Amino acid sequence: MDELKYGAYGFGKEVNLAFTEAVARTKAALKEQGFGVLTEIDMKQTLKEKRGIDFRNYAILGACNPPLAEKALGAELEIGLLLPCNVIVYEQGESSVVKAMDPETALGIVNNPALLEVAGEAKSRLQKALASLPGTV
Repeated sequence: MDELKYGAYGFGKEVNLAFTEAVARTKAALKEQGFGVLTEIDMKQTLKEKRGIDFRNYAILGACNPPLAEKALGAELEIGLLLPCNVIVYEQGESSVVKAMDPETALGIVNNPALLEVAGEAKSRLQKALASLPGTV
């Protein structure tokens, strides 16, 4: 497993996969960690249709772990505004980049200590999913 790179509000890595395969492998890795993909936004298609511009292959996956979502909603009903966990996959040359939002950062804006455990568990599962993807050589 390759090391993930961390930013201000997310983490991820470059993977040695073409875009379509990277999306499929990311979905499979998320599923192994208990996440389903509720939404998938094809930004290349959307920007072409709505703005007439060409953009690289770029997908936004709305990932949800139902037991964790249930706990979060039980602790803070309006937390749905920050759900699901977004994961992005985009083309970068011959490879792809896969990144996930950091649930601790996102849920940290809500002043509710009961969400800390949920955010930590979601982050750990997302980290495992992304770390399992093949990194660059």
